[in-house]
Amino acid sequence: MTTHSFTAESASADPVAVPPFAVISGAQVQQALAGREREVVDLVETAYRVHGSGDSVNPPSYFLRFPDRPADRIIALPASLGGKTEVAGLKWISSFPGNVAAGIPRASAVLILNDLATGYPFACLESSIISATRTAASAALAADWLSRTRQRPRRVGFFGVGLIARYLHTFLAGTGWEFDEINVHDLHPDSAAGFRGYLEQSGFTGEISVHETAEGLIRDSELVVFATIAGEPHVHDPSWFSHHPLVLHVSLRDLAPEVLLASANIVDDVEHCLKANTSPHLVQQRTGSRDFLLGTLDDVLSGRVSPPADQPLIFSPFGLGVLDLAVGAFVHERVSDAGGLHVIEDFFHELRRYG
Repeated sequence: MTTHSFTAESASADPVAVPPFAVISGAQVQQALAGREREVVDLVETAYRVHGSGDSVNPPSYFLRFPDRPADRIIALPASLGGKTEVAGLKWISSFPGNVAAGIPRASAVLILNDLATGYPFACLESSIISATRTAASAALAADWLSRTRQRPRRVGFFGVGLIARYLHTFLAGTGWEFDEINVHDLHPDSAAGFRGYLEQSGFTGEISVHETAEGLIRDSELVVFATIAGEPHVHDPSWFSHHPLVLHVSLRDLAPEVLLASANIVDDVEHCLKANTSPHLVQQRTGSRDFLLGTLDDVLSGRVSPPADQPLIFSPFGLGVLDLAVGAFVHERVSDAGGLHVIEDFFHELRRYG
């Protein structure tokens, strides 16, 4: 991963390479990723396969919560990814919903990348863009593979239309999806209008319908994307899904247990998804069983599971730190190759054991 190094003395006086430490801005991240939707989806697919093979370490995420502000949280996602990437790191991402009313994004994040040879961090990247990118790439990958056993959806509905919805639409469009109709629903009319404006500017020429009700959006869509900030289920009626749509349950807490129990369910990682009161976790708590899970996305990629076409099919991704590492390492490599790394030469200062 590292392209340059300097040395420090070890206890045995043998020189040990210490990687330089670089900071990569959000502008650099966006430039490195722009227009590379297919390439990033391939990166995410590879990361899922490496994770599925066991060549990764992805501990449970740690949630920092504030007793006096239950809506706010900061999450730590540590991970290590093998394969050709061979990098460790940590994403530190906050979610403060009140930011939206103040005119700034809800989420902010940084990603630290660590050298596996020395353990030294070698980069700090702005990561709200990386996080949105890996989330959208994961969902686009799932939409592709999970639609291969059914007719490919032509009508998509976005339930919750913030940054993640925008990125997800970009990744669907950038990987060859074509829609006749895009349906939109959000609790805030201004957000729905803003997303409609984004769609029109993106070049979409089909019909755009803004739905006043969640039921209307779901019933009118063959592919449903949930990208909300819901903390608990708010969609309870399985009959809304009687037309057997493909559901990208990206926000993880929108669907009540009865909806999942009436559907086929795919997750990205079983242990991660059955935590933190996600919708799948609520099902497990109610039933005491994991039998409602058909398998993981890696099971689908590897042919161990074939999703049914005669049921609603729900993909609930917790979001794995290994995906952030895969995208972050890709960004670091591209910025480094372009000579754009902002290296802080004296970041590591005490490099001699006895001064």
